[in-house]
Amino acid sequence: MEQRRICIGDVHGHYDTLMALLNFVAPNQDDRVYFLGDLIDRGPKSAEIIEFVRTSSYQALMGNHEMMMLEAIAADGSVDEDTFVAWYHSGGANTLQSYNHKIPYEHLLWLRDRPTHLDLGDVWLVHAGVDPYLPIDEQGADQFCWVRGEFHSMPQPYFANKLVIVGHTITFTFPGVEPGQVVQGPGWLDIDTGVYHAKSGWLTAFDIDRREVFQVNSHTEQQRHLPLEAIAVTPFL
Repeated sequence: MEQRRICIGDVHGHYDTLMALLNFVAPNQDDRVYFLGDLIDRGPKSAEIIEFVRTSSYQALMGNHEMMMLEAIAADGSVDEDTFVAWYHSGGANTLQSYNHKIPYEHLLWLRDRPTHLDLGDVWLVHAGVDPYLPIDEQGADQFCWVRGEFHSMPQPYFANKLVIVGHTITFTFPGVEPGQVVQGPGWLDIDTGVYHAKSGWLTAFDIDRREVFQVNSHTEQQRHLPLEAIAVTPFL
């Protein structure tokens, strides 16, 4: 059987929905699964997600929520008060609760070791996107984990022969996009469908080579499996 490459959008602490999605997608031991960052915060089970992913064969990228957490809490457990408050009020409170306010050293170490991007040859995986005004070798976590508008408004692809797949920006926040739809732009695809949001609840996986979308809804437990063309839209930006 041909190896599949599957990427998953922002999970945000929704462990049960992630398990349902993985059961639905049913990757085998030869398939490659990539998380696009923001495994943590907002949802109730960030600790369970980190333990699951770090002990699996799956790969995970750094997201802006992991960055905020790591800026707030050092590897030795010491806390920077200002960044801690910002992270706490951005969904970090739920993450702390999932750990009973004691985050294991090995989890912090694993999170600090997450790459900001992965180059798969024909596909470039990153949490937020790229800055279209900078060469790629002049960019780092501030761009890869945080960029929004300038990336989405690029008039042409950043890479000539690579699709950039991202999360970070919930798709229904684009003009004319319905909850659960994924968004395509010139040379990029956004699959963050807002698993934690009351307006959506969809968690999305994308089979890169078969161009198929798998989704599970955290509110209704509804599942759907569609070709990319049936669920992707290109908003007017």
